[in-house]
Amino acid sequence: MTSLADLDTPAALLDEARMDRAIARMQQRMGALGVALRPHVKTAKCLEVARRQRDAGARGITVSTLKEAEEFFAAGFDDILYAVGLAPQRIAHAFDLLRRGCRLKVVVDSVAAAQAIAQAARGAAMRPEVLIEIDTDGHRAGVPPESALLLEVGRALGGDGEAAFHHSLLVGVMTHCGASYECRGREALEAMAEQERARCVRAAERLRAAGLPCDIVSVGSTPTALFARRLDGVTEVRAGVYVFYDLVMAGLGVCTPEDIALSILTTVIGHQPAKGWVLTDGGWMAMSRDRGTMAQPLDQGYGLVCDEAGDVLADWIVHQANQEHGIVEHRGGAAAAGDVARRFPLGTRLRVLPNHACATAAQHGHYAVVREGRLLGRWARFSGW
Repeated sequence: MTSLADLDTPAALLDEARMDRAIARMQQRMGALGVALRPHVKTAKCLEVARRQRDAGARGITVSTLKEAEEFFAAGFDDILYAVGLAPQRIAHAFDLLRRGCRLKVVVDSVAAAQAIAQAARGAAMRPEVLIEIDTDGHRAGVPPESALLLEVGRALGGDGEAAFHHSLLVGVMTHCGASYECRGREALEAMAEQERARCVRAAERLRAAGLPCDIVSVGSTPTALFARRLDGVTEVRAGVYVFYDLVMAGLGVCTPEDIALSILTTVIGHQPAKGWVLTDGGWMAMSRDRGTMAQPLDQGYGLVCDEAGDVLADWIVHQANQEHGIVEHRGGAAAAGDVARRFPLGTRLRVLPNHACATAAQHGHYAVVREGRLLGRWARFSGW
């Protein structure tokens, strides 16, 4: 296969040049801010993509499942942060990775979770590295940085004072500022990035003042990483979706639609001329059900439509989706759409940019890698837990 015409549809296309530019942009930004980049590989779940990030200068990776940890460790990535609270039933699996040489770091945000991993570590004679998740935005999980609970969790991981530095499992703090996805405009994103930084650094300072070890201060989301003006006190940044970008990121002003590296190639399979509809074979099984732009000023439906070359077709979106049918419409309705059968003949190939790259990529087993319309090959991706 050497051309898009050889591909069956729907197919996940990965624009190599756009991806490489995104990787370089983030790596340069982190270098300018003086911190390490630990990319979150959950977006692509692809070894070839992670290798590009590592070759550009990334240090370690972040995962959202132990399946990811297994796949990437087997491929030679051994410095891994599992950035989801460690459930008790997963401790044995995490310890098995440690025994095999993986430098796996895990996360807790409660005394119960800290006690469970500390007890298991004693029983197994293991020394896992543990970070406390900090709630810096009220968006999801984590311990408030000013709470008494923070120190209680820290002590549950191995005491305090001088003994903590010899026996504690605690190595640092981490946070994810998911509220950044709700920001509008540069000033709001810069303010949220500073809030994330300041609150996570404050948690680290409180732990240290209490005699607890805290070498790692890990923050990150794609919007805050790219809009942070300073990262004093932070040691590393985790970001993921930047590697592909998506329409939610474009809606925040983090990128433009022309920067989005992931698209879904679809084929026109029919029309409803009176309604101004173009029917494609790219339904929600190809695009996912994510409607992340619905809360933004410009709702992109299930995705923004481009021609086969990847050029955006202004005001054409996948407005509705069934399992295997995508319904492409013009924002202006049937009157603005014109003669859809003439404009988009049966068999026409269209690309659709996704709302949420992670969710859309998860619908596919591999990426068809393209550059300037030429098909370069296929890169496998994986799913599961």
